[in-house]
Amino acid sequence: MHVVDNDTFLKQLASLFEATQGSVWLTHKRLLHDGDDVLVKHEDDGAEDTREYPCLVRVTDGKKAKISTKIISSDLGKFHAAYGALLKSSMSSLRKRDKKREKLRSEQAIRRKKKMTEPVVIDGPKRGASRRKRQRQIKAALKQQQSQQKLKEREEARHKPAHIS
Repeated sequence: MHVVDNDTFLKQLASLFEATQGSVWLTHKRLLHDGDDVLVKHEDDGAEDTREYPCLVRVTDGKKAKISTKIISSDLGKFHAAYGALLKSSMSSLRKRDKKREKLRSEQAIRRKKKMTEPVVIDGPKRGASRRKRQRQIKAALKQQQSQQKLKEREEARHKPAHIS
């Protein structure tokens, strides 16, 4: 595992998110020593420990990619802002699709197309008890003709080349 600077770490992490199909493990921990295995000496004078420790962030995909970076406390806010934005953008593509809603909308679109293509049959007497039913059928036939006309106009506009002046 090699330690890189913060910007390189974020770039490599972004490429790892794009390339990896499986899991990516992220770990954060306080770094207690700088390189050598030196024990941290605590002073026994009762004073509060005011030392600032760097943070170590590691990333692995469980296989060959192992990246880490050391962040000093003064750069921690800037790093976490960039790191958080990267995580949000990478995780947004992982949202599950709402298949139930998509299926419902596609079924509704199929029903509308079918309703538009099926001819409306106008039957019943012009006068008498079924007069209102016939009037509703006539309205439906007129509405269907208008929607078919709009569809033809949209198709013609789509296939018509743009005129450049």
